Amino acid sequence: MSWQAYVDSSLVGTGHIDKAAIISAAGDSTWAATPGFTLSADEMKFISAVLGDNGKGPNVDKVFAEGLHVAGQRYVAFNIEGRHVYGRQGKTGVIIVKTTQAILVAHYGENAVAGNSTQTVEALADYLVKAGY
Repeated sequence: MSWQAYVDSSLVGTGHIDKAAIISAAGDSTWAATPGFTLSADEMKFISAVLGDNGKGPNVDKVFAEGLHVAGQRYVAFNIEGRHVYGRQGKTGVIIVKTTQAILVAHYGENAVAGNSTQTVEALADYLVKAGY
């Protein structure tokens, strides 16, 4: 399956996610994305750095203090552990999960159940890790 197919079918196609992107683990390129959901180069690099801190460190401290910017929007981080970052903005939020080679960045809308959205993204991440990605 192509990276775009994972975005379209395994994330957005579930109905739990309304926008998503898959970026490189290094944060230097976008492999696939929902049209209009664009992360800047600085956002991708910073997300990669935060996930590289494994839940503690200066980048994590900065996110908890200042928030995390994804596609130009600021989110308040409420959970940063190991391979994931979860953030909220009102009733919407982002779920960011790192695999071996990629970072999944998913957005859920006001009508989505955050737990279902999280489970969807984490399940795809588990699948990709088992497949070597």
